[in-house]
Amino acid sequence: MSSTEATRESSEEISGLSRVGDPGALRRDVVVIGAGAAGLTAANELKRAGLSVAVLEARDRVGGRLWTDVVDGAVLEIGGQWVSPDQDALIDTLADLGLETYSRYREGDSVYIDAEGTLTRFTGEIFPVAPETEQVMTSLIERLDALVARVDPDRPWETPDARALDEISFQAWLEQQTDDREAIDNIALFIAGAMLTKPPHAFSALQALLMAASAGSFSNLVDADFILDKRVVGGLQQVPILLAERLGDDVFLDQPVRTLEWTADGVTAVADGVTVHARRAVLALAPVLYERISFVPALPRLQQQMHQHISMGFVIKVHAVYDRPFWREQGLSGTAFSPYELSHEAYDNTNHGDERGTLVGFVSDRHADDVFRLSAEERKERILESLSHYYGPEAKDPLVYYESDWGSEEWTRGAYAASFDLGGLHRYGADLRTPVGPVHLACSDLAGAGYQHVDGAIRMGRLVAETIVTELRT
Repeated sequence: MSSTEATRESSEEISGLSRVGDPGALRRDVVVIGAGAAGLTAANELKRAGLSVAVLEARDRVGGRLWTDVVDGAVLEIGGQWVSPDQDALIDTLADLGLETYSRYREGDSVYIDAEGTLTRFTGEIFPVAPETEQVMTSLIERLDALVARVDPDRPWETPDARALDEISFQAWLEQQTDDREAIDNIALFIAGAMLTKPPHAFSALQALLMAASAGSFSNLVDADFILDKRVVGGLQQVPILLAERLGDDVFLDQPVRTLEWTADGVTAVADGVTVHARRAVLALAPVLYERISFVPALPRLQQQMHQHISMGFVIKVHAVYDRPFWREQGLSGTAFSPYELSHEAYDNTNHGDERGTLVGFVSDRHADDVFRLSAEERKERILESLSHYYGPEAKDPLVYYESDWGSEEWTRGAYAASFDLGGLHRYGADLRTPVGPVHLACSDLAGAGYQHVDGAIRMGRLVAETIVTELRT
């Protein structure tokens, strides 16, 4: 009998609603924990290879950090939403699912506010700063691009001088390069506020290089027209929704896994309303959520230590919907930046075919901490005041206002992704994806290319599925 035939026979033996010990327990080849893009991609790939699967999701919806919802009559992308041209895995998936994209609105001028509160309109990628500061910023970008070119996003710990780069904060590294405060603040913004959503003193220079390498270069992160290129007509959550539809009754919602028992031969996942016995498991959720599961036996010491050095960032995604995109009447694209504003960046986020105008702004790390100490009304007032500095007083009076607060979301606990503290990436990075017996790991937080994006989640789902198929066929 060939290995393929053996796998098919084994799959047939344990598929379906077999009774195993307790009533209602299921047998599958693989149990996938988490119905985000990574978990659903893995499940679809495994099923396509002839293996049986069950996907257990704690939430009452699929999608994880992808969530398109209707709030007060407005369709809002509460979670991830953008597609950049380098995200091949996501682009291929969109094509496979028959989803269309459209370009983010970018006609007209962008705006920048400096430390004195002066607003300047500009075009291009470099902020309109003093010539000497522009020269420093250009030099820093070139220096970072040169360093990033040496980084393999799947093996950043092998980067030359990786240990030294991982033992210095990105803030301190920038301060070693220049004493131009505005240049430092602006370059830090592209990684700290816009991506990792942590203060630049809280993560290493190596972690910053990984973030840039995952997007191809630091220059790509600077270019908003590249990194925030397109959106999906109808919302990006359609990706997990359509992937889940292909799995049908193999997806179980409202089923947080409480216990995962594992041996060398297989696993038993115990959720609130279903138990699944399987030959392999995929943990398709952020590492900060592993502690929500009781592992029997406990995870090995290495994983226990490693996960204590990983944390989520924190950002508020602010949605403001108006009767029309009034900023366009001023010749503005809607793109706005300032490391000195409460909302450090904002964009025209108007939906495809919508006559109304939508702005999306972001408040991250310490600023987000500060405004959550205020009442909801005070926080809204402060944030809209910041947006008005970019777009004028009309920004203070939206028809719909909503804050995406992933930090308070029980099954996420932050945004956009988990990252290591100082020294953690070099110390533990090589072990981050290592399976624990039959338990495999897949999520955007573990990705190289596409790190912290849905593209990375899809890549990780494909990778772990390929690994499991190979294991079960040998």
